Amino acid sequence: MFQVTILGSGAALPVIAPDFRRYPTSQIVSLPHTHLLIDCGEGTQMRLQELKIRINRIKHIFISHLHGDHYLGLIGLLSSMHLNKRNQDLYLYGPPGLAEIISVQLKYSQTRFNYKIHFKELKVGESEEIMSDGMFTIRTIPLSHRIPCNGFLIQENPKKRKIIKEKIPEEIWDWQYAKTLQKGDDILDPEGKVLISAKDVTVQPKSRAYAYCSDTAYHEPIIEHIKGVDMLYHEATFTSEEIDRATDTFHSTARQAATIATKAEVGKLLIGHFSSRYRNYLDPLIKEAREVFSESYLAVEGSTFVLEKELMPVE
Repeated sequence: MFQVTILGSGAALPVIAPDFRRYPTSQIVSLPHTHLLIDCGEGTQMRLQELKIRINRIKHIFISHLHGDHYLGLIGLLSSMHLNKRNQDLYLYGPPGLAEIISVQLKYSQTRFNYKIHFKELKVGESEEIMSDGMFTIRTIPLSHRIPCNGFLIQENPKKRKIIKEKIPEEIWDWQYAKTLQKGDDILDPEGKVLISAKDVTVQPKSRAYAYCSDTAYHEPIIEHIKGVDMLYHEATFTSEEIDRATDTFHSTARQAATIATKAEVGKLLIGHFSSRYRNYLDPLIKEAREVFSESYLAVEGSTFVLEKELMPVE
């Protein structure tokens, strides 16, 4: 399993309408062995309950920056984990200042959690590897925003090579060769000559990757970090009609997000972090994105996007 579920897709102001609600930014990335939470705006724990995602399965939380719509739901979520008698360690990654905010809250509420939080303060302005568990590796992506802000690149680690047994003559095949070939090493005869070439009889399965980029102005330096990913989430707060507003606030338009996706040669583009001015009507945003990059999708509340050979949104 490698999929992304959208908990919140809004920008600074939440939106309540008769037939939908748009919450501040938050996403769950579901991996085979755990859930990752990326950003934690207000209402995140309510959204988790609504989608029947157990909060104690979340082992890692990543906060991009310290604007309220990306972290004001965090203290409440941490408190609920405590009240739900969580006892396993939690790993929290965020910008300078986040640990102090949590510490002050705990100090003045005279609270002591019954689980341990391991905090990793993220570097500003440079990419770094922040997590690797044998199956997946996560790196930061430096973004361009008013305050220090990081995106996140979640990459599946290289898999064992797949053996195409039909390409190997039966008379020389031995199952003891499998591990050697899967590592990409050739099989040699006693004289040191190549008996079976790994390149000729194996293929390297593609490792999947997801990149999360919010909040950010149009910033081409991120392209080197996200080149060729299967799926990119890039904020698209405004349409191009509001380009001046986007520039002033260090946000992006849908066209700019799609341009980054095109230049980075990604598989799919998810756009989100929608301004509340598009209260009932997101069509202009997705239309603008698809004019530049056809494989664009709206990252709206409740949608799940699966990373596989053919990425399709699951409604």
